[in-house]
Amino acid sequence: MEDATMPSPPPPPSPHPSNAAAAAAEEEEEQNDDDHHHHTLNNNNNNNNNSSRDPLLSRLTSAHSIIRLIQCPRCSLPLRTPLRLPCGNTICKSCLPPIRQRTGITYPADEERKQGFTCYWGDGATSCSGEHCLGDCGTDILLGRVVDVFEEVLGKGGDGDGAGARFCDVKWEGKRLGGEDEVKGTEMDAGTGTEMCVASIGCGDLLGGVYGLVKQGRVGFGDVLEVEGDTTFEEGQGQLSFERLKEAVRGELDCQVCYSLILDPLTTSCGHTFCRGCVAMVLNHSDLCPLCRRKLNMASTVRAEPVNRRISDLVEAWFPEQVVSRREGSSTEDGVAATGDGERTIPLFVSSLSFPTMPTFLHIFEPRYRTMIHRVMQTRDKKFGMVMYNRSGRLQEGLGRAQFMQYGTVLVVERFELLPDGRSLVIASGVSRFKVMSFEMVDGYHVGRIQRVDDIAISEEERLESLETSSGTGESLSAASTPPESLPTQQLFQIALDFIDKSRREGAAWLHPRVLLAYGEAPTDPAVFPWWFACVLPLWEDEKYKLLATTSVRDRLKMVVRWVRKSESREW
Repeated sequence: MEDATMPSPPPPPSPHPSNAAAAAAEEEEEQNDDDHHHHTLNNNNNNNNNSSRDPLLSRLTSAHSIIRLIQCPRCSLPLRTPLRLPCGNTICKSCLPPIRQRTGITYPADEERKQGFTCYWGDGATSCSGEHCLGDCGTDILLGRVVDVFEEVLGKGGDGDGAGARFCDVKWEGKRLGGEDEVKGTEMDAGTGTEMCVASIGCGDLLGGVYGLVKQGRVGFGDVLEVEGDTTFEEGQGQLSFERLKEAVRGELDCQVCYSLILDPLTTSCGHTFCRGCVAMVLNHSDLCPLCRRKLNMASTVRAEPVNRRISDLVEAWFPEQVVSRREGSSTEDGVAATGDGERTIPLFVSSLSFPTMPTFLHIFEPRYRTMIHRVMQTRDKKFGMVMYNRSGRLQEGLGRAQFMQYGTVLVVERFELLPDGRSLVIASGVSRFKVMSFEMVDGYHVGRIQRVDDIAISEEERLESLETSSGTGESLSAASTPPESLPTQQLFQIALDFIDKSRREGAAWLHPRVLLAYGEAPTDPAVFPWWFACVLPLWEDEKYKLLATTSVRDRLKMVVRWVRKSESREW
């Protein structure tokens, strides 16, 4: 069992203001907590080390830090139906800001994305964008279970309330309770709207005592508890509740994919929490939640999604040794060697363009690539990188005039047929995109150190569309003459679909049944369509190559519309 000393995890950046000035001060202080997370932990540890001077105050402060993990920053009560926000913060569902209809957004065209709200933390001082879609907010199921555990362990008290139990008085300056002019154990300050509160709690169970005060709505999220008068404190008191709480909470913190302690907890829009790496692994094969099978719109943004701050703070502070062990055991990802800065190394096949979600058909006959594909087939994940030739000898950052272009696609082998003479036929599917940072030669073929290229988050995609379409000139223009930048995302997609229908009626050779047999019919998902279109449209590869560096569905659809207009005007 790990050390049961009561830790002092830093609170999430969530103000509970008693007035405007206090709110601003607390926001600034808590933002500094975010920027210096580890420094704060060290300071808290130092406070605990100073317990010889005032051990009761140290324990009291630590107790409130623990309870604050499940305390709502808005209503200050224990979280009721905790709702995880896209920025990583958590509040009660009933504490959501006013909901309003969102405008200027057509992609994704889901009903649940038509409502949104302005976040409490969207003031520019934090990493929150300020505007959230209601569809991106999910009930935090794991945190809800943790709140229930707190209630089961601490809600009934008992560790310090028996016969002969010793009590201590604590005081704090809190926000005046709604409509109550006289509350037992409080002194009102008419000038500030605050009250000086005093309460007695058992010295043997400070954790349960503070939890009781929070549950009664007396102690605010940002209140600072102090010891009233002189009270002696014996080292070792009050640990029983924390040990029971820690053991009970640990039983809830296993990821339901890897069945180990959750590492970098990521909560999906459906409310389930997994390790970030486990979500990335699952999304390589499916876009559905492993538990409820709900569609997840985060395949390309999973590494940029904020962690669940409450669960992350709890895991890091209470189980540090297990976290270190887990990180050491997850130094590789997806079967591709990883470096400390998040980059990977992967064998490169220099040939032609490949795109995510699309098939690539290869005939392997060169000795160097026979060796490479043989080694790929011996790996667990059977992945390699595809890059196109740098035919013009273009100078590229970090690569010079390398034989290949800098952006490529990770492929996974779906079918492999070894021919009698050593040649092979391979069908591989695109998984993700990458940028080659550097490379070396191994037995005649290239091995690249690559950095994954991901799309921006859906929320950022929506913000981009709203910004571009709302900045039009106001002139009434037809879709054919309107710049792609001013068109809604869904309209860009529709222009491409209309072009496909028109070309099919005209008997375009690039839509021959044999082509569609290889690549399928036109996708109905705007995020997938540009990759399919680039595979079937007869166009210079240098033009198609530009797709690989984009990080927005909207930007790719704008490129597609430009291709459509040039094709219709016979510019190529």
